[in-house]
Amino acid sequence: MNEWPNGWSGDQNGNRYGYGSGSAEPEGARAMPQVRRDAGPGYRRNEPPLPPSMSPRRGASVPPQQSQGYDDAYDGYNTGQVYGGGGGGGRRGGNHGDGRPGRPRPHWGRRIKWTVITLVAVLAVASVATYFWADGKLRRQVDLSKVIDRPATGDGTNYLIVGSDSREGMSAAEKRKLHTGSAEGKRTDSMMILHDGSNGPTLISLPRDSDVEIPTYVGSSSGKKYPGTGRHTKLNAAYAEDGPELLVRTVEYNTKLHIDHYVEIGFAGFANIVDAIGGVDMNIPKAFKDKNSGADFPAGEQTLNGQQALAFVRTRHAFAGQDLDRTKNQQKFLATLASQTATPGTVLNPFKLYPTMSAGLDTLIVDKDMNLFDLGSMFFAMKGVTGGEGKSMNMPISGSTGGNLVWDKTKVHQLVQQLNNDEKVTVSGN
Repeated sequence: MNEWPNGWSGDQNGNRYGYGSGSAEPEGARAMPQVRRDAGPGYRRNEPPLPPSMSPRRGASVPPQQSQGYDDAYDGYNTGQVYGGGGGGGRRGGNHGDGRPGRPRPHWGRRIKWTVITLVAVLAVASVATYFWADGKLRRQVDLSKVIDRPATGDGTNYLIVGSDSREGMSAAEKRKLHTGSAEGKRTDSMMILHDGSNGPTLISLPRDSDVEIPTYVGSSSGKKYPGTGRHTKLNAAYAEDGPELLVRTVEYNTKLHIDHYVEIGFAGFANIVDAIGGVDMNIPKAFKDKNSGADFPAGEQTLNGQQALAFVRTRHAFAGQDLDRTKNQQKFLATLASQTATPGTVLNPFKLYPTMSAGLDTLIVDKDMNLFDLGSMFFAMKGVTGGEGKSMNMPISGSTGGNLVWDKTKVHQLVQQLNNDEKVTVSGN
């Protein structure tokens, strides 16, 4: 039985629609009259009142309207369906009540994966860029292929490390500040052999006043062969005579130890490295002063800046042992410098790493076969000298001839044999 007046059941023209409607027009395309709670007095729309059985004012109840998610509050009318919409009204995972898709749930696993991939890619690019930047700064100026009559290679790697008194690139003010003087050219201020092998590193200082024989050699620039005459001189004179190639030739001839790589750094580069890492902490057991180098150090723990560090490693007139005592201080300082530089605070901090690398590489001179991996191996071997893994010593001395220090040939032979065989060094130096 139809309770609507005058047989009204869908529209005022008598057309029926709704579920089960025979109309050809789709349901969603036809306007559906809004369901009212009650027409009541004062209702102005020209529509018949609700049937008594459905009027809330006559005791009937209206089915509860479902929320449409974030739509406007219910104002007494439905939005197109008689009793609420189907489907979930939540925002995540599904549709909103108005048919719009909700925001998808975040895929944290995927986000973490792509974050890790991005970081790895950035680090790889930065590492490759840093390698080529640093490799381009290396000054490969020493050609060891010009060195003739070389000894056979042994086990491990031998580096000849030279500190020169080069004033290249220094202003007059910097020379005064660092007490370097203004001598032309360059000479060796310190020389060391660093052996890196399976029994730990061994650092051997070669006093600059060591008495050596200048052998037959080929000039590094002229290509001319100069025959040996048995002439003896101080070791640093070989460098002054024909540069790094003759120095390597002289060291190899007098020790019978093959030198694999050559590394040289000047005054300015040395001081700049120390300043770049913020200074080096040293424990100086006894106060000393030297006007020639500018050294003036109290005893005890202290942090040396670049200027002070250079004065520390150059001082010899303040010590009774002169050059022998100086070489001990040089070994101590260089090993400490390497130990304090190879720390996470420097290696992982680009604001320290790049200035430190730049300061060293700008004045570093190496042989043509040297690469960054060789340089890194040398650096960590130097660090190992003070890490309990290695040993530092002076070349064994047996006496002197005036101002020249004479090596103990027996001990030197034993030392070189142990290095060539990569055995634990038991020989003691001065």
